[in-house]
Amino acid sequence: MQIILLEKVVNLGNLGEVVRVRDGYARNFLIPQKKATRATKSALEAFEARRAELEKVQAERLAASQSVGERLNGYVLKISQKAGVDGRLFGSVTNADIAEALRKAGFESVEKSFVRLPNGALKAVGEYPVQVALHADVVSDISVVVEGEMA
Repeated sequence: MQIILLEKVVNLGNLGEVVRVRDGYARNFLIPQKKATRATKSALEAFEARRAELEKVQAERLAASQSVGERLNGYVLKISQKAGVDGRLFGSVTNADIAEALRKAGFESVEKSFVRLPNGALKAVGEYPVQVALHADVVSDISVVVEGEMA
């Protein structure tokens, strides 16, 4: 399916590019998330009329993400979970837990989909490097320290 990108999408393209993607990816993700629209003649004309407005919105999002990203870079987040004597957690620390802790720490714009855990959920006490992708161009590295509470 041919689509017009309404914002920059990682590994796909920039604002305004017409790209070909699989039908399911377009129908189930890009179009409902308002990241793209079908590439029809009328849609192309409507996009060209709104191009300046969309570029301005995109630039504002990027600037906001960069300012939060600078504050977030190198941040150390401490999360306390119940753990056994061997240091393994009862449960795990997921990207939703990390996003919630960041929101409580004053980073309101962080959502769980922004948190990238390279090795999956954290299941033991320790310090872990985690990436927070606030925008396609803004990725901040933080350190998550999981502390154990005795049950």
